[in-house]
Amino acid sequence: MWPFKRKPAQETRASGSGFTAEIMSARESYVAGRRGIAELTSTAQGAVTLWEGGLALADVDGTDMLDRRSLALAARSLALRGEALFLIRNRLVPVADWDLRTRDGIPTAYRVSVSEAGGGHSFTVLAAEVLHFCIGVDPVAPWCGTAPLRRAQLTAGLLHAVETALSEIFEDAPIGTSIVPFPETPQTDLEQMARGFRGKRGRIMLRESVNVAAAGGPGPMQDWRPQDVSPDLSKSMTRETLAAARDGINMAFGVLPGLTAPATTGPMVREAQRHLAQWTLQPIAAQMADEASSKLGAQVRIDTLRPLQAFDAGGRARAITAIVGALAQAKEAGVDPAKALELTGWQDHQ
Repeated sequence: MWPFKRKPAQETRASGSGFTAEIMSARESYVAGRRGIAELTSTAQGAVTLWEGGLALADVDGTDMLDRRSLALAARSLALRGEALFLIRNRLVPVADWDLRTRDGIPTAYRVSVSEAGGGHSFTVLAAEVLHFCIGVDPVAPWCGTAPLRRAQLTAGLLHAVETALSEIFEDAPIGTSIVPFPETPQTDLEQMARGFRGKRGRIMLRESVNVAAAGGPGPMQDWRPQDVSPDLSKSMTRETLAAARDGINMAFGVLPGLTAPATTGPMVREAQRHLAQWTLQPIAAQMADEASSKLGAQVRIDTLRPLQAFDAGGRARAITAIVGALAQAKEAGVDPAKALELTGWQDHQ
């Protein structure tokens, strides 16, 4: 009799979120980045660092769940993946991978994978049990976000192509190599003489001139004039191309290109920081606050402007002085200050 069953009672297979898959995903994330082909460049990582620092310093009112560590993790995930997912427990647990189910374009349930040191585990939770932050949402798929580098693929591809070309040139091109004419000499003597040039910086070397007479007549009237064979990269405009690609990636992350310009000044740096906080980080923080308010049962506010000092302190001080003076003059003249504020539109900013 055949001692084995034709079909096992229970067949066990390795899931896509097992330990091996997580190790491979982590290694791939370390080497190549989660999204985009320019994630390993200093330009992209510098912009991601600005996002992390800006959101980690944000003031959070209404909950203790969004601590600085969670905000920094969310900022990095939003910058590189366009979305971040946290499991709501007694604290926020970052989720490594997930898939979801939607109804009317709104997520209703998630299958999440939480990473662990000895291998992660997967389980299903309802939408109310997670915080799902998204940026760059497309109407075609309103349940997932888009990373800035995915929205600027041409710029990232250009930067990647130029950096790859430059790395190959500096690795393979004969940079610093010269061709020196020499009279007819055996190959062994030429190689021995070529080796003699190595390590002779700052020393005087005496060699025989090439002005010789051979075959009954004088040789060509030229002396030792080396010909450089290093490639001329200035004609390929690599410097300008790198600068343009860098500025494009910075703008995709909401960082003004003037922040990384070599001739930038202090006022330009402050304006770039204000622009990043006001037009990039604060709108993201407002969306995160809305998501947290709907899931945590309390009104949550996230402010990045006050901690980052994203305002003109001198201009604000001068404006306050002028307002106080105007109110004092209005009171002396018998004018209602509330009416004056209403006429100037300041009643919404009290």
